[in-house]
Amino acid sequence: MKLSISLLLAALPLAATAQTTPETTPPPAVATATATPSPLSYYGFVDGYYGYDFDYANGNNRPSFIFSHNRQNEFTVNQALVGVRYNDGTVRGTVGLHTGSYPAANYSKEDQVFRHIYEAYAGFRPFAKAWLDFGIFSSHLGFESALSKDNWTLTRSLNAENSPYFETGARFTYEVGPKLTLTGLVLNGWQNIRETNQAKALGTQLQWKPSDKVLINSSTFYGNEQPTGLGIRRRYFHDFYITYAATERVNLALVFDVGKQQSASQEKYDTWHTASAFVKYKLAEKFSTTLRGEYYYAERGVIINSISPTAFDADFRVVGGSLNLDYAPASNVLCRVEGRYLNGASGVFFRTDNPDNRSYGNVTTSIALSF
Repeated sequence: MKLSISLLLAALPLAATAQTTPETTPPPAVATATATPSPLSYYGFVDGYYGYDFDYANGNNRPSFIFSHNRQNEFTVNQALVGVRYNDGTVRGTVGLHTGSYPAANYSKEDQVFRHIYEAYAGFRPFAKAWLDFGIFSSHLGFESALSKDNWTLTRSLNAENSPYFETGARFTYEVGPKLTLTGLVLNGWQNIRETNQAKALGTQLQWKPSDKVLINSSTFYGNEQPTGLGIRRRYFHDFYITYAATERVNLALVFDVGKQQSASQEKYDTWHTASAFVKYKLAEKFSTTLRGEYYYAERGVIINSISPTAFDADFRVVGGSLNLDYAPASNVLCRVEGRYLNGASGVFFRTDNPDNRSYGNVTTSIALSF
């Protein structure tokens, strides 16, 4: 009997321990929320500048074939831009409005309602790796763009100034692969929003990146750019450029454009060709400099002086160069100063006090902010 009682008392602590030990079940999983980026974004840009021309007697306007930063001895704004973009990966669209001396010069022939539209287009993906856009968008021609912050130099080369900055029409873009992109376009014409005749222009673009250091671009344009009522003069144009990142500090670019347009008899063609070369060097973390050389030749001044030259119009010939210094105190601010010199045929840089003037020099400074 004593043995049974002793065994019972010894078992009580074990039973109590078994009843009070909690079950070792894992805690419930905590759900984590994943932020989805908004398809809607906003952007803006403002480029304030002051330019000074040496020995120039034509008032505050720079030569007629310069359209960007085209005012001298005047504090002004080249471009002030605000816009909104939408892109959900399948549908996209953009509306941007701007003002300044750049749109005043480049959109002067457009209706008032269109003069302040920088870009306005809508598009969608008809299938993977392709986009189809309708509206107003940046030109597929040229190494330099309308936004000074995206260019290696402050002022634009003559080939950029006298080829389209913007276009209106339909654009089909197809990414063949990570190194090759093809674009086809049907356009109202050569840098115009409103149609000037009943014809449409065609364009193509090929961009190939054989390596991380090299970009090769080939773009074409074909169309009749004579206004309604004038005889047809077909225009053919090809833009080629290549960029090369030689080192972490040195970048190189070479641009060559050539165009032809039918003369009044339509039996001959007026030809123009132009080239520019750039060497960009990073001096320090926030400082860089770019050296540019360029030339422009236009038979009878075609395109650069007149879209319909006559047999008596003189050829246009100009060569020159520029050097600029850039300082970026912040990632979205760029301060620039550039000196430029051009020399041309007799009378190219006409002055009221010297009609035969052949040379032209200027200095331009700018502070640009983007967001």
